[in-house]
Amino acid sequence: MATNPLGFPSWNIPGDNAWQLTAASLVGLQSIPGLAVLYAGLVKKKWAINSAFMVFYAFSCVLIVWVIWGYKMAFGVQWGSAPFVGTPGPVLTSDQLLAQAILPTSGAMANYPMATMVYFQFVFAAITVIIMAAAFLGRINFTAWMIFVPFWITFSYVVGAFSLWGGGFLATMGVIDYSGGYVIHVSSGTAGFVGAWWIGPRLAKDREDFQPNNVLMVLVGAGILWIGWNGFNGGDPYSASTDAGVAVLNTNICTAMSLLTWTIWDIVYHKKPSVIGAVNGLICGLVAITPAAGVIDGWAAIVMGILSGSIPWFSMNITAKYFRIFTIVDDCLGIVHTHAVAGFVGGMFTGVFATPDGCAAYGLTNPGGAIAGNWKQVWLQLVGALFIIALNIVMTSIIFGLLGLVVPLRMSDAALEIGDDAVHGEEAYAIFHDGQRSLLYGDTERHHVSGGGELGHMNVTEGIAVNQDDRMGTGSVRKDSPVSGEELKQE
Repeated sequence: MATNPLGFPSWNIPGDNAWQLTAASLVGLQSIPGLAVLYAGLVKKKWAINSAFMVFYAFSCVLIVWVIWGYKMAFGVQWGSAPFVGTPGPVLTSDQLLAQAILPTSGAMANYPMATMVYFQFVFAAITVIIMAAAFLGRINFTAWMIFVPFWITFSYVVGAFSLWGGGFLATMGVIDYSGGYVIHVSSGTAGFVGAWWIGPRLAKDREDFQPNNVLMVLVGAGILWIGWNGFNGGDPYSASTDAGVAVLNTNICTAMSLLTWTIWDIVYHKKPSVIGAVNGLICGLVAITPAAGVIDGWAAIVMGILSGSIPWFSMNITAKYFRIFTIVDDCLGIVHTHAVAGFVGGMFTGVFATPDGCAAYGLTNPGGAIAGNWKQVWLQLVGALFIIALNIVMTSIIFGLLGLVVPLRMSDAALEIGDDAVHGEEAYAIFHDGQRSLLYGDTERHHVSGGGELGHMNVTEGIAVNQDDRMGTGSVRKDSPVSGEELKQE
């Protein structure tokens, strides 16, 4: 069989390409199924399907946006004289995808094809908007979500990515964001909190009683998230380098320390070791180490784990009780604490703990952080954080403000009473035939079926109203109410 020389160019290092594709796949698994099952388990039963499907929709939508115009806006040639964004354009032809991966504005290059780089950067873009979704669960109009995702990626995410990673002004200044503490976590946490204000809150009774419907599913999702982070941080040297190994080890050290610290605080304050609290702790550890993973020492990763398990814990459990903004804004899963606060903490202490050797191993010219005598790095990290925060406050507000003129941002109260069945015509669990309907028998109302009829989804019909089990969120219905089907649809 003849060898195709285009498939084995001299610049392609198979080990680097294999690791980069593996790292990208690990990050992709963090979103689907990782965050999909984590969200589905954390919400009430009536929102399990909607929450998980928001993840799958966003993942799919972002990929199409990314290859048609988004990638080049984040990592292409600078667009005009403003160092904020690249020139939009597709990256879909064979000559583009088979060429060596090069980031033209930053001057970085990798020893594998552009196709690998495009996919690797895509999974980061996707998980950013998916993390943001955690703030909107349990009430955002799905049509609004469908429209919001491509607009936010286009006008917010790519600006932050280009500014810090694509060779933009923050990268030129020397701000360090190893793998997305700012680009992904401060960004998603800020945009999620702002978006939650624009959308409005869940039903009052859902805010008061929103117990997870499946904690074991939450742990499965959290486990996928944790191990997937080896690709998240280990893939950012763009090679199977020594620094990739350091990043992976530091990621796990910080995460473990953060989980232990959060659990200790829960025991001290709440008198019980909360499993959901531990999940918050490990997420904060993953987020905090992200901007620093490959440029700090292992002992600094332990310190950052203590900080990430403490500062966001206090912001969520103590500070939030004393500031009215946290009562007004319904940030469903509290990502302003676990992502914005934790990402800010991680970014600032990157400026403290970065070492000259770590920076050099990553290919940076920065002379380390404050521990190396470079206190300027702390100031640079603050500038980077403030820019990302301001960018996301402004762009998220503009997008949601305009979007609200076209479609409702929040579902109707009638739809919120029911949940998944009102939005998708489906329910998450059919235990002992509960919630099943048979298309074979022409069912148009919910009741038990005795046999293996085909499961399907039917529109809610005239004369069906809510019989809501608030505690369990079953979303069952009864037929003896005058409420019409139109009132159960989204406004």
